Amino acid sequence: MIGKNLRCMAAVLLAANLALVTPTGLMANEENQQIGNGFGGFATTTPIKHLVVIFQENVSFDHYFATYPVATNPKGETPFNAAPNTPSVNGLTQGLIAQNHNEDATGNTYPPFRLDPSQNYTCDQNHDYTPEQQAFDSGLMDKFPEFTASPCTVATYPNLAPLKAGIVMGYYDGNTVTGLWNYAQFFAMDDNAFDTNFGPSTPGAINVISGMTGNVDPSAQIGVAGVVVADSDVSDADGFYDDCSSPTSKFGMSSSNKNIGDLLNAKGITWGWFQGGFTPSAVTNGVAACNTTTNRLDGTPEAAYSAHHNPFEYYASTSNPHHTPPANLSEIGHNGPANHEYDLSYFQKAALAGNLPAVSYLKANRAQDGHPNNSSPLDEQDFIINTINFLESLPEWNETAVIIDWDDSDGWFDHVIGPIVNQSSSTSDALTGPSSCGAGVNSLEGIQARCGYGPRLPFLVISPFAKANFVDHSVLDQSSVVRFIEDNWGLPRIGNGSFDVVAGSVESMFDFNAFNTNPPVFLNPLTGQVVAVGFHH
Repeated sequence: MIGKNLRCMAAVLLAANLALVTPTGLMANEENQQIGNGFGGFATTTPIKHLVVIFQENVSFDHYFATYPVATNPKGETPFNAAPNTPSVNGLTQGLIAQNHNEDATGNTYPPFRLDPSQNYTCDQNHDYTPEQQAFDSGLMDKFPEFTASPCTVATYPNLAPLKAGIVMGYYDGNTVTGLWNYAQFFAMDDNAFDTNFGPSTPGAINVISGMTGNVDPSAQIGVAGVVVADSDVSDADGFYDDCSSPTSKFGMSSSNKNIGDLLNAKGITWGWFQGGFTPSAVTNGVAACNTTTNRLDGTPEAAYSAHHNPFEYYASTSNPHHTPPANLSEIGHNGPANHEYDLSYFQKAALAGNLPAVSYLKANRAQDGHPNNSSPLDEQDFIINTINFLESLPEWNETAVIIDWDDSDGWFDHVIGPIVNQSSSTSDALTGPSSCGAGVNSLEGIQARCGYGPRLPFLVISPFAKANFVDHSVLDQSSVVRFIEDNWGLPRIGNGSFDVVAGSVESMFDFNAFNTNPPVFLNPLTGQVVAVGFHH
């Protein structure tokens, strides 16, 4: 009865979300169905039976956490005041801000500066594989305006256009990304996590499920000249096995490459990829089209689905080319017509039915994924908070962990270079010189154009077992998510060139021996402020 009551409460909370759910928030109105917990019946090495990965878009660590835990708190903006003894992060001190811009051109040509909440919608910066390395300038981190800046136009961003190339140096604080700063207060954050490789969204998406962007299938390539280098993806070309991909630019991974879905399938452990806009707008002669739109908080409509954000569609083994829906809710997480690929709406339907998969990857629709030019930190906050408020209301919450990770930095300034654990000497490399990202010694099967680690990204863990108000300094990357799944469910390493063999462990962000676990923390999805701490009845 307790589980059923909590699930009913979750349905009520989902509908009201503490009376604060917005039209763009996750919604559920399905009738409760008791199907049973679907984590596969396999033992885990930690108390975590359900992992939910919220995978967002295009944020460097400094772009969101440069001054954490100190917010400016001007009048009229959502205030943020850190708890006493909050640990600091490797952020932008006043010295770094003041000295970063020098008249003798030894620093960036523009200084770092604060963006306020009225500037939450920004243009997209250049975050390609080569320009990001050029911006790093052999670790001096002083060429971002020259190589990754994309100045905002007057027509679209009149309040940002005067910043010119300096826009790339902008960062937000707790008065804008209030929700994420509050999650860091109550749970755990890492300030030493990195993009597995340099480059844009698709490599990041592939790395968070496999740690391996090399071995592109030569028979599954259309229009990839210059975007697949040395048989590795360095681009945002779409997935080869997706009807909604571009017909002129797409590729697939070799059948010898495995992803975490393949490993979970081999052991019969439930999992799913849930993405906004995945339900086709039409199916003509068996071919799906994806033309659904959703609105941002400011009312602007955006295409909901992005093909190059769905990594499982690059693998024949885990693809759902025609976006076929599951036969029923009991299929969610299991083999079936949908092949583990679902519209985002099915995640809450399955959870309310007691069928939360062991591993779930969540991808917001484009209006809420945080990607500059089509989303914003406030739209992203709306999605993340609604999702976590819902999860915290489920009976499964006491055995759940949420990881919030991002796919790339968007080219935004960050002052930290990570360790180059895999060097490269392809024609697209430029970190330490032409065709050079390090000395060229490649430890991962000799596959080039996979230099990393790339830019520093935020990384948060939200769970009853996450250390509270804790900043971890362990070196992590996107494939650390893969490693945690492997370790927790007793899976083998993907290997074969995957970064999972060298990835850092996230387990130092947890305390599995704590007598008292963290209570759930409910936030306002519009402001990011704390509404309540503890379960609601």
